[in-house]
Amino acid sequence: MVKRRVADRRFRFLAAIGVLIFTASCGNTKRDSHRIKNGGTDSLAHDTEYGLQIVPQEPLATPSKNKFAKILGWKEGRHPEAAKGFKVARFADGLNSPRNIYVAPDGNVFVAQARTEKPGDKDEKVDSRNQFRSASPNEVWRFRDTDGDGMADEKEMVLSGLSQPYGMLVHGDWFYVANTDALLRFPYRDGKPLGTGEKLVDLPAGGYNNHWTRNIVLNADSSKIFISVGSGSNVGENGMEHEERRAAILEVDLDGKNERQFATGIRNPVGMAIEPRTSTLWAAVNERDELGDELVPDYITSVKEGGFYGWPYAYWGTHPDPRWENRQPKTLVAQSIVPDYALGAHTASLGLAFNQAPGFPEGAYVGQHGSWNRSTFSGYKVLFIPFDKGRPKGEPQDFLTGFIANEQTNEVYGRPVAVAFTKSYMLVTDDAANVVWSVLVEDFKSNEERTGQ
Repeated sequence: MVKRRVADRRFRFLAAIGVLIFTASCGNTKRDSHRIKNGGTDSLAHDTEYGLQIVPQEPLATPSKNKFAKILGWKEGRHPEAAKGFKVARFADGLNSPRNIYVAPDGNVFVAQARTEKPGDKDEKVDSRNQFRSASPNEVWRFRDTDGDGMADEKEMVLSGLSQPYGMLVHGDWFYVANTDALLRFPYRDGKPLGTGEKLVDLPAGGYNNHWTRNIVLNADSSKIFISVGSGSNVGENGMEHEERRAAILEVDLDGKNERQFATGIRNPVGMAIEPRTSTLWAAVNERDELGDELVPDYITSVKEGGFYGWPYAYWGTHPDPRWENRQPKTLVAQSIVPDYALGAHTASLGLAFNQAPGFPEGAYVGQHGSWNRSTFSGYKVLFIPFDKGRPKGEPQDFLTGFIANEQTNEVYGRPVAVAFTKSYMLVTDDAANVVWSVLVEDFKSNEERTGQ
């Protein structure tokens, strides 16, 4: 009976949002105009390519433009809108740039609070985008939802004084944190990291624009750690000698030894997750800028061991980047892998998680932080890509929307980043509005309701 209710909810969701399921071998090219509600009025977003197989436009078919968002925040009672059959709650608010989120095996929820830093960032001030900035908080907080209602009722800062932390994981008696410049581990006791931490690996610090994030995830048998490191430039304009161990996914032992490059040419693979059916590593990747509105599409892809994904010489397989004209290493470009699934250009697809809670359809959930280098907004939502037998199979669908307040005035309520699952619901960080959202099935019952306490 429980399985039937879950299947019914899954069917209602898929039917409501109109997912078109078809075989992956047929491929899919989608020029999609998503309707986004802006303060009660609808506007059509710019056409964006999504799907299994796409045909990229010619470089600079449209001018390269910037359009920065003004953050409004969410007033009391307002929240993003989830797909039919789901509801949204505030898991936690009043935070300070909650960038990444991790759910430990024991159920504790950890949030890394960090942001982009520029030289001299310390007190609140206005930057070139007319946003208030301050130094990165560089903290990890622990949250607990003791009654299981989708809202945290306990919170505690457990680590401070870090260096732009992002990735986190718990394995055995250790809590791992990926700073922008190093992988650390701390003893993990009674649900908390303790002590000052041990440095396991030095990492290239910072990077182009927001490429300071270093994510980490265990491999399928928990014997290795994958570490994502973004590029230090847009397309290698500072010289490739400065890109050593960048635009790559590194692999190390649990003690940080025996490092190797698992995949390269993968410009900024912030989101990483193990697909549960095939135990394959997948990544959400931010592609390059300044080739126009429609180039280059961000993507999710299965990550092949030893694979090269084109950056900076080529994109979407072997399409040459004109800024490297007549300088591309032809043999390397010929080996460039076509990604599995396009997510639209400049969407800043940062978060990636596969469904782990009852009632959520099988597939990948991608947190799209939203564009800044495009003539119209793209992203600013959580996107759902249906999977079947470990592979994408169908059209992408909006799962969590409503972040755009008014595109004409460049106003947004917030910007989603990371996506994670507890055993019961989804969690999404909103680092611009300083909120963590929970998304629950509509007929969700808390622990207290289920036990009658």
